[in-house]
Amino acid sequence: MLNRDAANFDPIWVAGFMSGTSLDAVDAVLIKTDGETIFEFGPATERKYTAEERAILHHATDAARAWNWVGLKPESAFSEARRTIVSTHEAAWKQLLIKAKDTGLSPDAAQVGDRIMLLGVHGQTVLHRRPTEMAKGATLQLMDGPALAVKTGLTVAHNFRSADVEAGGEGAPLAPIYHKALLERLGGGPAVVLNLGGVANITARLADGSLLAFDTGPANGPIDEWVEGHDRGTHDAGGCFAAAGHVHEGLLAGLFEHPWFSEAPPKSLDRYDFNASMARGLSFEDGAATLTAFSARAVAAGIAQLPQRPTRIIACGGGRHNPTFMTMLADALPCPLLSAEDAGWRGDSIEAEAFALLAVRTLRGLPISFPGTTGVREAMLGGLVTKPIA
Repeated sequence: MLNRDAANFDPIWVAGFMSGTSLDAVDAVLIKTDGETIFEFGPATERKYTAEERAILHHATDAARAWNWVGLKPESAFSEARRTIVSTHEAAWKQLLIKAKDTGLSPDAAQVGDRIMLLGVHGQTVLHRRPTEMAKGATLQLMDGPALAVKTGLTVAHNFRSADVEAGGEGAPLAPIYHKALLERLGGGPAVVLNLGGVANITARLADGSLLAFDTGPANGPIDEWVEGHDRGTHDAGGCFAAAGHVHEGLLAGLFEHPWFSEAPPKSLDRYDFNASMARGLSFEDGAATLTAFSARAVAAGIAQLPQRPTRIIACGGGRHNPTFMTMLADALPCPLLSAEDAGWRGDSIEAEAFALLAVRTLRGLPISFPGTTGVREAMLGGLVTKPIA
């Protein structure tokens, strides 16, 4: 049985799920953890969205941005998106379970070995507003935890951001406590985990072991939007479009006058706070190059805000697959840049793994956000736990 005593909790196998703002797929993973230490890594899988599913999620995102917490909530668009999110996560779970059985890890749908399974599910972010001096922030992740619990027959931990935002925090990033666990497996010294999703965020482990984490600016989001808006695919595959263009240095200089870059961390962004319109008027290739350079140099600007220079930066997330982006990053950063694979990690699975660990922390009543990561006043509990209906 699960031991809910926070001081005496045996590690369990737990599944984590993540659907990023790039709207490409649901990532699903298994890890064995007690919410503090990673004991084993299980299989990972990816359930790609169909064109129809992407359209539904895009529609919900557009509706959320138009609403922006003012007036009548676009519940019809949100409900359709929730149904899509639940069905695709259920499909990802079934794929993951097949992989687990193929590896001999799972004897049946509810257990791995002798440990009860738990699902940690982030949901789909469609809107995020950071706090100001005058008002709390707001955040919206679409997910129906009870429906997923019923469909899978398993306990689901979800809604991880709301409590932090309600307490005055940024609500993001939430992966730093998992990044810390990964870095501890590598040894000491100041280091940074860089996640290159729609938005870029960093987790810095300082020399004393403390954490500082924040969004640095855009990553893949504006680049993907630029490519898709020109009907050239969903992303800059292989960085070929950016490699064929020229960076507009004058435009970049103007972009870095944005007050975001002088604001002290921790801080967070909505996916569309910086978007493809920044490159309006440029040729397709020059726009791709300029947006890619902007994302890379924004990361470097964030690193420059750290109180200590890291000895290494480890990149995870989809952006690390873009060699042009990685080259621009390496040129802009003050220390060696490694890929997640260089560190022995699964770079496409880290966010999903993080929500697996956060699920166990939620179950145990351990904090999931901290003053140095979201700006909240004190370490915060978060997440909801939903059991399937008996």
